[in-house]
Amino acid sequence: MEGIAAAPESLAGPEWLELVAPDTGQHGALADDLVALRTRLAARPDGIEDAVPPRARLDDLRAELRRRGLDGFIVPRADEHQGEYVPRAAQRLAWLTGFTGSAGWAIVLADKAAVFVDGRYTLQVRAQVDTGLFEPLGYPETTPDTWLAANLAKGARFGFDPWLHALADADRLAQACTKAGADLVPVDSNPIDAVWPDRPPPPLAPVIPHPLELAGEAAEVKRARIAKLAADKGTDAVLLTQPDSIAWLLNIRGGDVPRTPFPLSFALLRKDGAVDLFIDQRKLTAVARAHLGNGVAVQAPAALAGALAELGASGATVWLDPNSAPRWALDRLGSGAKIVRDTDPVALPKACKNDVEMQGVRAAHKRDGAAVTRYLAWLAQTAPSGALDEIAAADRLQQLREETGAIRDLSFDTISGTGANGAIVHYHATPRTVRRLAPGELYLVDSGAQYRDGTTDITRTVAIGTPTPQMREHFTRVLKGHIALAMARFPVGTTGSQLDALARYHLWQVGLDYDHGTGHGVGAYLSVHEGPHRISKVANSVALRPGMIVSNEPGYYKAGAYGIRIENLVAVRPAEIAGADRAYLEFETLTLAPFDVACIEPALLTDAERAWVNAYHARVRDEIGQQVDATTRAWLDTATRTI
Repeated sequence: MEGIAAAPESLAGPEWLELVAPDTGQHGALADDLVALRTRLAARPDGIEDAVPPRARLDDLRAELRRRGLDGFIVPRADEHQGEYVPRAAQRLAWLTGFTGSAGWAIVLADKAAVFVDGRYTLQVRAQVDTGLFEPLGYPETTPDTWLAANLAKGARFGFDPWLHALADADRLAQACTKAGADLVPVDSNPIDAVWPDRPPPPLAPVIPHPLELAGEAAEVKRARIAKLAADKGTDAVLLTQPDSIAWLLNIRGGDVPRTPFPLSFALLRKDGAVDLFIDQRKLTAVARAHLGNGVAVQAPAALAGALAELGASGATVWLDPNSAPRWALDRLGSGAKIVRDTDPVALPKACKNDVEMQGVRAAHKRDGAAVTRYLAWLAQTAPSGALDEIAAADRLQQLREETGAIRDLSFDTISGTGANGAIVHYHATPRTVRRLAPGELYLVDSGAQYRDGTTDITRTVAIGTPTPQMREHFTRVLKGHIALAMARFPVGTTGSQLDALARYHLWQVGLDYDHGTGHGVGAYLSVHEGPHRISKVANSVALRPGMIVSNEPGYYKAGAYGIRIENLVAVRPAEIAGADRAYLEFETLTLAPFDVACIEPALLTDAERAWVNAYHARVRDEIGQQVDATTRAWLDTATRTI
């Protein structure tokens, strides 16, 4: 569900209307509009469609740029909040190029254009984008700024939307333009919007209070805690631009973007703990207003410009995150403000879940694990016939999650890929690309759900029929990396980047690797991709801390043949090691669902690795077996047999 109707699935029925309707008549009318639009958008699962062909879109944009006296323009896959999760109205990159991945940029010049994607989308970009119009380039091998420096003509006027680029990003663009002898020009309005017919409206999903029994800490306590960080740094106010940070801080949830339960908004947190919340007030029910309380002053989004200008005029010191605050905000503060550039102060406290949040997360994973186990049992029975396709398989998994009665939404669009499609890291099955699950293939399903008590994300790779020896070897090497990370114990202060090689080692030994990170942070009924921590080759200075949730998902992708990924979510916790010379940490595995033992080559496992698999499967039997029906339990007993 996207656009205006981008509310969590369970909030699109009577419960949702109940939250909206009790207010004024405008809320009742809004609810009718939301439901109607949700029905209309259900027929457009890919989100962005348009009758205008790709070449005409590019021609129209170039004509608009000429009209504005611009020689080029950059189109990021971003909205004003610089986040991964964006509403339909901000899907400008998808509209222009056809590329629907979660990260990327396009640059359009008068005589050439390029689209930049990372290793997750190497195959997808060529499948979705007309390479006669846009040259696909790999990132970070080629970055937009280095390409600009090499391709911009001297004296060119290159445009960018200051709402869609964070401070650090805008600085890099400016340096590239200077190197090329060109000028970087901020636009007052986005030229894509001027040529995009039927652009969807901004979202208006209602704000929902997140109760203390799930949050584990009152919003006023959080506000005081983060405000002290701001005061200790000598700042008068923090501009919060990340919607998940604001949702966590104020204990609110929403549905403005697909699959992620937060409302789009901006906030100024003052050093005394007061908050100015800039949000479309039509999203606020009477219940939500009462929940926010007197410490939160609600203002219209348009009032943010004046509030920033006022801070600048008073000479205030303002905290901005250079990687998420839009360049537009810096311009509004003007030269009078003193700027402190540092990471969003909410990010780290939000990442370290408290005991109440962790209890909820564990409960969500048990519930979700039972649904996934039921799915795997059904798949084992259904898939070998060859009658099942990727879309039907994904639909069945969603149906089983819905049968829990607790799901609010998926946590991302399910990746359901068999055979060669499984080798596309972020593949999304469509009627045009869908394949049937056929014997002799590997099937990869990466999925997750949003529950009020937790967010899940799990990937399983299973063989349809009998896997080949090569499939078994590759699967087992990925599994060995997964186990190495799951079993890791590490000193306090260790970063995810220092652990990343553990997951890749057994692939590296035979000349294999994968082009994505090994682990991303996960929120508690918030974003399925959450910072500031991660496990990846890319250097990260954020040490892992107790309460952090991170994915453990090594993989291997054989282009044109199959993909393998094995993902569990894990939580960081203290490790008790007798005789340790300092404090150590370890991972608690949260995800509970069996691996496909038919894909495991036991001879490649050490005794310790084999023991880990057997212990994990025993835990799955004990904790999940009692939640499933007898038929599924019988399958589970076989699926988790000792190896």
